[in-house]
Order: sequence, then structure tokens, then C-alpha cells
Amino acid sequence: MKTTFYSNGKLLITGEYLVLDGARAFALPTKFGQNLIIENGSNHEIQWKSYDFDENIWYQDTISFSEITNPVNAKIETVKTTLIQILHEAYLLNPDFINNSEGYKISTQLTFPKKWGLGTSSTLINNIAQWTNIDAFTLLKNSFGGSGYDIACAQNDTPIVYRLEQNLPVVETVDFNPDFTQNIYFVYLNKKQNSKAAINAYYNNKNQHLAHNIIDNNKITDTILNAKTIKEFAVAVEKHEIHMSDILEIRTIKEVAFSDFNGVVKSLGAWGGDFVMAISKEDPTTYFSSKGYETILSYDEMILQQ
Repeated sequence: MKTTFYSNGKLLITGEYLVLDGARAFALPTKFGQNLIIENGSNHEIQWKSYDFDENIWYQDTISFSEITNPVNAKIETVKTTLIQILHEAYLLNPDFINNSEGYKISTQLTFPKKWGLGTSSTLINNIAQWTNIDAFTLLKNSFGGSGYDIACAQNDTPIVYRLEQNLPVVETVDFNPDFTQNIYFVYLNKKQNSKAAINAYYNNKNQHLAHNIIDNNKITDTILNAKTIKEFAVAVEKHEIHMSDILEIRTIKEVAFSDFNGVVKSLGAWGGDFVMAISKEDPTTYFSSKGYETILSYDEMILQQ
């Protein structure tokens, strides 16, 4: 017998970095996500296979139950050690899935290219939490860490505003369905950046102005959510980008790569990461293609609709 679980991918539109300290972050679940398929197995082990969107196996291994119940401290982090860490934390929260089983055959299937960075880890953690009947936010906290906005996207089919209150997640579903979504595009940069420098700058600066920065962020987030026109939306998004540029001491992606673009470009999530959001009156596909960016998705292609 097969049991299938599914979780949505995510894009963080506002509140990057600041969300870790209680700011309100606006995030959108994507049409893309990941399945987890569970079948009974044997030998007190898990035969694990992970498939990319194109049916190619990108990871395959066998994990014994004893590796999950008593993991060895790994010197080098690999896919297997990370997976064991997640499963071990799940076991500590609810040991039944190990104690009451002979074994499993498990497969995961992404519906987006893994390199896109739409939440390979967060969708996996949420799926494992569903399967093992535990709280996904707790599992994230005990394994990977992070704000948890991506878990909230995994669980919700509508836009959300997410914040941490006394380190606990507060998820608010919001109505975001403006007339101008046809002017919003998502462009894949194909440039995995090390975001440590940005995080260090953020932590160095945050102690001086944190409360003020959070108030500014929340105001801009509200303006973005309530924008009635494309101009209002674009101005607020640009304001957010400049605000974060000052905090992180990093030039905006538009300054760095798209200074001649007739519109607004905003980094999403960790700066220098995977996708940017472009706001443009005209279809910007030709512009971005001419710069060598092949993956350009419309709002309708990317975002889960209400």
C-alpha cells in the first residue's frame, strides 16, 4: 500500500532576514512542490530514492533504522547525514514510525528542477512531519533551523503573512489577487550565492536599528499587500529593496545586473539567491533572454492561485 504526502514550494516576497527577528513577511506558495511516497519494506531499513522533476534519480541509498535511532556524529555533511538528522529528530518527537515498522520503501519526487531553490528541504521536512504525525515547525527548528515561513507555505494554498512571536510561528492567510499580476514575473538567476556575508552584515547592523527596521518593513509589507495599482505596488517593492540594501550593505540586484531594465527587480529570500521578481508594464522575456536568463515564469505559471 502506498501513502503519498505533498507540500508546496515557496517564494519570500518581503521580510527577508528581518523575519528571523519578528518582522511580518509576505510569502507566496508556488504551484511547484514535492511528493513523499511511503510503502512498506523490510529488514528494519529504509530504501530511499529521490527523483528530480524530470524523473532522474538524484539521490539513492539505504538507511538502517539503527542509523536513525542512534546516529553517528558526521564529520562531513552529505545528503545522507542530513536526511538521517531529519529522521532522527522526527524519531525523537514520535518514535512510532520506527518502533512499529518492519521497514519502508520511500521515494520523493520534485515537480520543479532541484536547483531552482523553491524549497527542496522545507517540502521534505513538512512531508516527513505529515507522515510521522509531528509538528513540522518543531521538526524544522530541531533539524535545520530558520524562520519557518517556508513550512507555512508548504502547508497553505494561499498567500500568507508570516511572523515569529516569542519564537513561535504565527501564520495569517491573506487575500492577494490584484489586477496587475500579469505584470509580475519571476526570473531564475542560476547563481547560487553564499549568503553568509549578507547574514553577517545583517547581524552586525541589526542590533543598532532592529526595532526601527522591523517597523519600516511591516509598513512596506502592508503597502505591498494593499496596493491597488501596478505603480503603487512597484514603488513599494522598490522601497523594500532599497531598505534591505542599506541594512545588508549590498547593492541591489538591479544595480548589479539590470540597471537598464525599465521596471523594478527585487531579490527574493536570501539575496543573490535563485529567483528575482520583475515588475514590468511590458513582457520582459526578451530583455532577460538577451541577458542570458532562460527561465522566466509569469505570476500565473509560478504562484498557486486562490
